[in-house]
Amino acid sequence: MLTEDLLKLFLRDLNRLKSEISQYQNEANLWKVDVAISNSAGNLCLHLIGNLQTYFGSVYGNTGYVRDREKEFSDKAVPREQLLDMIEQTEQMLKQVFPRITQEQLEDDYPMEVFDHSMKSAYFFVHLAVHLGYHLGQINYHRRLLDT
Repeated sequence: MLTEDLLKLFLRDLNRLKSEISQYQNEANLWKVDVAISNSAGNLCLHLIGNLQTYFGSVYGNTGYVRDREKEFSDKAVPREQLLDMIEQTEQMLKQVFPRITQEQLEDDYPMEVFDHSMKSAYFFVHLAVHLGYHLGQINYHRRLLDT
């Protein structure tokens, strides 16, 4: 089933996110920005967590998560261990939510209008996986460039 494969992708990339965050030699560099790099790795991590907790946890898992997207980019100096714990909580949420998503739900429109138009849930899930991979690559590049 597609949901099982998507879950594997999300868990794989969340494990990579934990690895990237853990590999920063200087924890303060998680929050470092540069002239051409406006988002810190820490803020991108918070953004990814907020994204998944909203679009899976809140919508499909009824977790009660309330997203504050602005705070994802304005919070600074969240301790590394707290970021890692938040990633772990997101993994656990996905493991609980994904098995409950039915084939019919995948084929239906996503229950929330996100990009000013409707789209099938399966399409949006693929978008979310690509979005995670995109920002994961940015974090990797950020770490190698600015963690000096």
